Amino acid sequence: MRRAVWITACSVWLLLQVAGTSWGYRESFTPEQRDRLLKAQKVLLDVVALTDNGKGDAGPILSLVSARMTEVGYDVVTDPAKPHDVVFKIKCEQRKIWEGTATLGGDADLPDSPSRVWKGPACQLNYLVGGTKIRWQKEVRTDFEDAVAAALAANAPDPGAYAMAKLKERLGQYDFPVLLAAEWGHADRLLKLLDDPRTSQLRKLKVISLLGDMQSDEAAPRLKEALKDKNLAQQAAVALGNLGKDSIPMLIDIMKTSKDPELQAAAAKGLGQVGALHGDPQIVPPLLEMLEKPGVDRAVLTEVAWALGKLPDKRSVKPLERTQAKLLKVRDLDDPSWKKLFEAVEWSRKQCDTEDQFS
Repeated sequence: MRRAVWITACSVWLLLQVAGTSWGYRESFTPEQRDRLLKAQKVLLDVVALTDNGKGDAGPILSLVSARMTEVGYDVVTDPAKPHDVVFKIKCEQRKIWEGTATLGGDADLPDSPSRVWKGPACQLNYLVGGTKIRWQKEVRTDFEDAVAAALAANAPDPGAYAMAKLKERLGQYDFPVLLAAEWGHADRLLKLLDDPRTSQLRKLKVISLLGDMQSDEAAPRLKEALKDKNLAQQAAVALGNLGKDSIPMLIDIMKTSKDPELQAAAAKGLGQVGALHGDPQIVPPLLEMLEKPGVDRAVLTEVAWALGKLPDKRSVKPLERTQAKLLKVRDLDDPSWKKLFEAVEWSRKQCDTEDQFS
């Protein structure tokens, strides 16, 4: 029974690891598609606005999308007869009738994934390469489902125009340009945004996260520089963990020497990412040293424990058991930090103890 439960748990965990990122399916690109995306510069915009009364004015949305794509460095065209590398399609509807294709796994639960239950105002975003629609779909929605009622409450005379205006606002808030730049492998554009003093902190955090997901080697020096910025350091540490084994010494140093518990926790999480992606056993001894070091913040210990489970190693079993025993002596079920740490230790102990897994 326990073996069946363990196998099921591992299967779910592996699925989540794959489903949590959209980069894996790029392997399905043809060499021509991949090359075309990497070189993409000219983007044809295809914007449609549909209301209950038929086609609406797509001009304001087209102008917004054009400006936002231009700010990331793309050349925008609106005439299909002109040369272009990619077609970026935006279909905005007062009442969504096209449900799109659900994404696989955990991506379907993301806020910007197409919703099969939403029937109110929405914009569907996707793109085509060489006339082929790629399995990348995003959706932005208004905070109201009934455009007629919302327009009436706002004293707006035209529900369709009101819905399009609100969708334009949402598109102005949603950072689709950086998502597309990452999707197309354009780390250079993201790095320029990161270095631009006009880029907001929130956008920089998003860019750093995407660079880590892309596993872009050229991003490593800039991510290391971001560690010096207190506002970006945590995200940069986690992103570095996605880049590979070269980040291990720096992450270990941050985890062991930083005076900031949040940054230490981020470094431990980054080491766990390296362990999960590359299986490098050199991360285990410093993590175990941290696990049993007196006075370490509980949030840091929690990430250390999770990281140990990402790379199961028999050396971790006894230290995790000792930590678990200590936690039971100071059991405090009302303390969320105790619960999180105990859960991490228990899960990782089971991952590392093969005898426990198959008994």
